[in-house]
Amino acid sequence: MDLEDNVFLEGEKLVIIDRRKLPRNIVKVTCGNHEEVARAIEDMVVQGAGDIAVTAGFGLYLAARESERIGEKGQKERLMRAAGRLRVTRPTGFHLAALLNKLLTRIDEEAKDREASIVILDFLKSTLKKQREISDATGKHAETLLQAGDTILTHCFAGAGLLYMLKYAKNNGKNIRVICTETRPYLQGARLTAWSVSQLGIPTTLVTDNMAAHCMSKGMVSKIFTAADRIAMDGVVANKVGTLQLAICAKFYKIPLYILAYGGPDRRTPKGEGIPIEERDEREVLEFLGTPISGPDVRGYYPAFDLTPPELVTGIITAKGVELARK
Repeated sequence: MDLEDNVFLEGEKLVIIDRRKLPRNIVKVTCGNHEEVARAIEDMVVQGAGDIAVTAGFGLYLAARESERIGEKGQKERLMRAAGRLRVTRPTGFHLAALLNKLLTRIDEEAKDREASIVILDFLKSTLKKQREISDATGKHAETLLQAGDTILTHCFAGAGLLYMLKYAKNNGKNIRVICTETRPYLQGARLTAWSVSQLGIPTTLVTDNMAAHCMSKGMVSKIFTAADRIAMDGVVANKVGTLQLAICAKFYKIPLYILAYGGPDRRTPKGEGIPIEERDEREVLEFLGTPISGPDVRGYYPAFDLTPPELVTGIITAKGVELARK
């Protein structure tokens, strides 16, 4: 799952490989402006906090190119409006807003000497390189927590760090098995995680979201690894909805739960209660692949994320190392 193979520029357009269609079909979604990028993010064409952030950055690049064609007058205001539109597409994770803010700051610092679009593109290239390095380092540290014979449970798509962790484990001769939750309603665990892990040649089992506690009760799970869309400074973890119930069950069955945190907590979020929880269209749980699955008078509810308190987390893993929870 290399982002550069899934989100890339073709001339003056951004191409996104539709993650809703993987792994059965490779479908390209082409965006010609920042509004189309924003809608693609909202429609879950691209998934994963870091990948969404970089995609939004490319959206700002398209806005800058369009603004440069129009002329210098009002360019800053146009970019600010474009950034504002992109910023609200996925409010729970902090990576998207943080990257857009960095891009706007870099433009202010360098736009007198270079066009804004060039500034953005150069910064995105360095961001992608740094993102790979952080994922690699996070995975390398996480691998030290694994023992031969472990079966790990993971939820949603925990990012490249999970794949690096498993790759290092395999190279070190550790026979690891992986159980993936399907992650309704967009099936990131099935489409992205289970597929990607199986491509590494690692035994992979897919379960429905409501089977995880049963698997734990039968001794089928050694450790649990998830990612986080945001971690507050008080240790509260915001991640794909379903993470909280995994953490509660893991605590009951005394199974360690680790968070792949990559760059670490968000210093601008002191408390977990300050993290906004995105609530998506109810139709996304009332339908499966476009087919209604209940009666016409049934309502749906879809909070895309939940909050896990720090006392349910065994440790946080970043590019700098493993920080175990204080007992």
